[in-house]
Amino acid sequence: MADRISPPALIASDVDGTLLDDTEQITARTREAVRAAVDSGARFILATGRPPRWIAPVVDALGFAPMAVCANGAVLYDPATDRVVSARTLSTENLVKLADVVGRVMPGAGLAVERIGERAHDAATPQFVSSPGYEHAWLNPDNTEVSVEDLLSQPAIKLLIRQAGAASADMAAELAAHIGDAAELTYSTNNGLVEVVPAGITKATGIEELIAPLGIATQDVVAFGDMPNDLPMLRRAGHGVAMGNAHPEVLAAGDEITAPNTDDGLARVLERWWRG
Repeated sequence: MADRISPPALIASDVDGTLLDDTEQITARTREAVRAAVDSGARFILATGRPPRWIAPVVDALGFAPMAVCANGAVLYDPATDRVVSARTLSTENLVKLADVVGRVMPGAGLAVERIGERAHDAATPQFVSSPGYEHAWLNPDNTEVSVEDLLSQPAIKLLIRQAGAASADMAAELAAHIGDAAELTYSTNNGLVEVVPAGITKATGIEELIAPLGIATQDVVAFGDMPNDLPMLRRAGHGVAMGNAHPEVLAAGDEITAPNTDDGLARVLERWWRG
């Protein structure tokens, strides 16, 4: 509810489009609001579609290293120790089945996978592996291009399906009709990219895995997000906050709508309970 009075025990924040502004920075006001909450005893975690190897710049901008739910819930990562705490993967059998569906439903779509090692940057494990000709949705200097057969030969925390020029929402709807509950489909950009993780895995399940040992209940969590991959955690949290710049489905699902990420929307909510 928008008029929640008691401060939450834990703050879960999406990164892109939520914690970061459109220049991929954390403003001074947002950083100070997060810091004030943490200094007052609240816990703060990241909940993102990003893999662990893309968490370091966020940690640097925050000035401290919170736990991170990465890859849309598939990975729990501790940036303070650079340690992957847990990982949920798509098996090679599932990857082959999913790739077969994509080949039938979306001929010509590119495929890529995120793999995981014990640390964010594991030289022994090439982590972003793509099929020949895969067109990135954003700058990605870490790519290793392999054959489709090699791409599907190892378990992965995430499968990415890319169709340049398409809308992610349309892709997800079309694929869901064929994949059903065999895997979890979502998207964090509407720029022709669908992200697939193991069935039943979402940011919400990642948060629950993280908070269970801490004795924190989901009703004591406030969550912030802007895209459909944030929907499960916003709906599960005691208080789900949609950013003013959010996708229409997220705006409809939030317990409240705050200002956009370009206007310190996250800080404005936290400041109701804590001020630096």
